[in-house]
Amino acid sequence: MDPLSKLAAELGKHLLALKLQVTTAESCTGGGIAEAITRIAGSSAWFEAGFVTYSNQQKTKQLEVPESLFSRVGAVSREVVEAMALGAQKQSGAYFSVAVSGVAGPGGGSPEKPVGTVWLAWVAGDTVSAECRHFSGDRDEVRRQTVVAALEGLIRRTVREIKNQG
Repeated sequence: MDPLSKLAAELGKHLLALKLQVTTAESCTGGGIAEAITRIAGSSAWFEAGFVTYSNQQKTKQLEVPESLFSRVGAVSREVVEAMALGAQKQSGAYFSVAVSGVAGPGGGSPEKPVGTVWLAWVAGDTVSAECRHFSGDRDEVRRQTVVAALEGLIRRTVREIKNQG
């Protein structure tokens, strides 16, 4: 089993134990997180929905990200990914969500947000957290590293939830 499938299977095991679901809100990964999750047989028991909102317009329309954020902080920002994660959770009803927005390259970077800059946000119940990561490599490598980081973050949060329930 490849590394992404292993991570997704581990996430699924935890979500099944918790009897909870996850949803994704993706920009730079274009559905890659949802694809990794749905490779796993039986994922329909714990994967609720995947939102691929590549344009700012769709982030607003589908996930209720306030339009004003884009001009104020840009799509690749803590504020936007937190709003995306909360919007995906609200729209799907899932307990857990993850959102990603970044500069996968090869173009689109800036001195403030160079290629490889990715913001990730997770929601677990009513707890929101986010982090900025800087990945290296070409477009495919940045996207793959983002999927791994998103899944690893979800696994950490499900483990925490299992410990809290224990």
